[in-house]
Amino acid sequence: MGHQIKRGVSLYSFQNDTFLRKMSLEDCIRTCAEIGATGIEVVGEQSFTGWPEVGMPMAEIAHWHALMEKYGTHPVCHDFMLDYKRVKGQMMSFADQVASVKRDIDFGAALGMPCIRALVSISPEVLVACASYAEDKGIKILIEIHAPLHFDHPWIVRHAEAYEKSGSKALGYLPDMGMFLHRFPRVWKQRFIRNGVPQHIADHIEKAYEDRVLSEYVLLDVREMGGTGPSLAMAETLRHNAAFEPKRMLEFMHRIHNIHGKFYEMTEDDVEYSIPYDEIVAVLKQGGYRGHICSEYEGNRWVEDAEEVQSVEQVKRQHRMLCRLLDETMPAALKA
Repeated sequence: MGHQIKRGVSLYSFQNDTFLRKMSLEDCIRTCAEIGATGIEVVGEQSFTGWPEVGMPMAEIAHWHALMEKYGTHPVCHDFMLDYKRVKGQMMSFADQVASVKRDIDFGAALGMPCIRALVSISPEVLVACASYAEDKGIKILIEIHAPLHFDHPWIVRHAEAYEKSGSKALGYLPDMGMFLHRFPRVWKQRFIRNGVPQHIADHIEKAYEDRVLSEYVLLDVREMGGTGPSLAMAETLRHNAAFEPKRMLEFMHRIHNIHGKFYEMTEDDVEYSIPYDEIVAVLKQGGYRGHICSEYEGNRWVEDAEEVQSVEQVKRQHRMLCRLLDETMPAALKA
């Protein structure tokens, strides 16, 4: 194949199914194994009862390891939160933030994770303070580079400078492929129209996005067109999304250890409607990326008002695409 890129799934992709009790943790892991996506990423709060409020759920952790062995899967990443502004309505102290991150390092280590995902809002100073602890646990802390941020955003530059100054190999990046939203997602537009956006305003916003018009100008246009409520909300999405270039990852590849394979709609032809995965995978190959691309399906929230969410089918379609782009033999479960 000439590369060492591996396929995985963030179980966040199955959030509707798990919330509605249609899929258990075992169902999710079995589904991933069947399609050859053996790397498993989790959001602790979604997959482990009561975490982090009730402490380390040892019985569920043991069950997790049993499932890894049963299905031949392996841990990739624990996505942790740091609600540093929500403790008794006050900002957590620096020391408390560090202690909270260390707690998630311990949880990731207990799950056998090589990486944990840090929210992009966490300050670089907090993560640098945790770096040596993470090194001792064999964990890499990866800040998620998530739209509207990107590798040249001043906040991410601060992180990059702090990581290099620290000299720690435990600090890195987890780029979310939603940074590379080259078309306005069709499922977004359809949902906004169902929410009351007039067709001509929805068409204008979509065209403006594809023409890369500054979001503030688009908002002004929508107001002048008489748009209110849902129309302004649709226009606001332009503030939070952009079509950055995948090749920008190359400079940072030495610290990229996991990829969020964000997607909103896989078509029947196994192509993501709005994100150019052919370009993305080519860049990852060029840069010698050696980690996982973990599916992260977020189209569910855009279609659930109108139809049953087909998370498993959408994930399967993405992995058919990834098999093609990664020159992999397609598992039988993906051919069905």
